[in-house]
Amino acid sequence: MQPIIRNILAVVAGIILGSIVNMGLIMISGSIIPPPEGADVTTEEGLKASMHLFQPRHFIFPFLAHALGTLAGAFLAAKLAANHKMRFALSIGVFFLLGGIASVFMLPSPMWFTLLDLFGAYIPMAYLAGRKAFNE
Repeated sequence: MQPIIRNILAVVAGIILGSIVNMGLIMISGSIIPPPEGADVTTEEGLKASMHLFQPRHFIFPFLAHALGTLAGAFLAAKLAANHKMRFALSIGVFFLLGGIASVFMLPSPMWFTLLDLFGAYIPMAYLAGRKAFNE
């Protein structure tokens, strides 16, 4: 397979896997840490209106979803890429970081979570995935 085709497929596969991991964790989060009493988390409007009810524990799964989704997607992209493996891992991190930035504008969240999420979940996880892919 030509390297450019392989690299494109690596990015697509990384984005798909990262999205599946992210959404899977978000979907199970409510059954592990129930949302606050009276919070409607089924709609964006309901989530915005009830954000003030959320405690720090309610942000564990969103952070894990963002971090582990990025880690899984970046690792797969790095493993599948024909060359420049770290660059492809980091490109997955940038892709999901852009999604995280968009999320900050769409849904309000505490500043501590926004900073932790944007600076700790995306690029660092992509870097770790790229390093791990090199070592295997």
